[in-house]
Amino acid sequence: MEDIAKWYLMKKDGDDVFGPMPFSQLHQWAVDAFISPLDKVSSDGTTWVKAPMIPELHMDYLVGVEPGSFYGPTTIGAIREFYNSGEISLDTTLTNCQTGEARTLKEFTQVFQPPEIPSPATIRVSARDSLQARVRELEEALVHERFLRNTAEELRAKAEARTAELEDILGIGKNSEDA
Repeated sequence: MEDIAKWYLMKKDGDDVFGPMPFSQLHQWAVDAFISPLDKVSSDGTTWVKAPMIPELHMDYLVGVEPGSFYGPTTIGAIREFYNSGEISLDTTLTNCQTGEARTLKEFTQVFQPPEIPSPATIRVSARDSLQARVRELEEALVHERFLRNTAEELRAKAEARTAELEDILGIGKNSEDA
């Protein structure tokens, strides 16, 4: 996924929309269990799909929360969080939606591996890129605001000129005020 593209996240109730953001941020939110299987994502803010439909978010696992009841698809990060909070046990069944393979949590070693921590150099590059993108967004907003202000000033000047014309035609204005 291009990190330059702007992505949006709509929470399942539709009241909260986050973005635009780079895909890397959206991906991190999925890893951090901030995105639920019912949330929707969009690359344009108009066309929305459920988050698990984007393969790069790695929302690949169904969690058997009780017999015949499943949560997901979700990420390894969400599974880790469910386990750490005591919501699921080592005997909980996880099904990989990509392969159809079902195993218990104790067989999923990646759940117990700490998440990869980016290097300081990567963080600096990411922060610099984010700042540069924000500066570009602010510059574009400033150009747009200037355009709107100039357009408003032109319309005001035209309206004042038309008002003066009408006052002359009707014989009102400065001359009638002097009388």
